[in-house]
Amino acid sequence: MRSFALVALAALSQVGCRPYENYGPIARQSGLLSADRFARLGREQAELVAIGRSLAAWRMTSDSDGVMEQANRAACFARRLPDVQAVDTDPLGYRLTVRFRSGWRAAAIPIDDGVDPAATPGLPALGPPPGSCS
Repeated sequence: MRSFALVALAALSQVGCRPYENYGPIARQSGLLSADRFARLGREQAELVAIGRSLAAWRMTSDSDGVMEQANRAACFARRLPDVQAVDTDPLGYRLTVRFRSGWRAAAIPIDDGVDPAATPGLPALGPPPGSCS
């Protein structure tokens, strides 16, 4: 009887553990404005949508090196936009915190809608890559 209780407890603990892969819930866009519609609200909103699309476009693997590479590429893309003043990466949280010249600070999350980041409506011309980006 005691061994049955231990087996039952082990089985319950396996079922009760949730997975720690949080990319899906973060990237899910259900219930939100569509990305193109949000991009039409203003120039900085268009830039934020393009950054989110770049974050999803360079989705590597789920290992830490791939996630770091994904965040670094998206941060380099963000620094090419004219209104972006600073970019802070959070690779394990799958987001970038972007500060614009106007003072607006927003989190860019992956927008996996299959649209090229440069094709975002209302996006200004991209500048040259900064020296830290190769």
